[in-house]
Amino acid sequence: MLRDHIETYGTAEDGRLFRAHRGGHVLSKEYGEIWQAARFSVMSPKEFKTPLAEKAYSARSAGVSLWLESGVPPTEVARRAGHSIAVLFRFYAKVIQRNQQRSNEQIQQALEAAEEDAEER
Repeated sequence: MLRDHIETYGTAEDGRLFRAHRGGHVLSKEYGEIWQAARFSVMSPKEFKTPLAEKAYSARSAGVSLWLESGVPPTEVARRAGHSIAVLFRFYAKVIQRNQQRSNEQIQQALEAAEEDAEER
């Protein structure tokens, strides 16, 4: 769909994919309406009634959360998302805290492996 859109409408001179009718920036007050129209056109009526991708930021937030949950280092997640580390930690603290248990388990496994290696020597 994205390739078809680009083939049909092209991009703005500065590379933006979506632009207003006369080529300018989409105004923030218009963005919500455009997003809802896009949701309506690609979702089933049942899906559209749910909060799934209700706001454009939902998809971005879900992506950043997925990266963090899958173990991508926070510095890399921040870089990819265009955030500073401070912003990442402020808005995704719950996701990062959920990973603490996994991190603790990984550290414990590494310590146990090091002990076993030392005992074999």
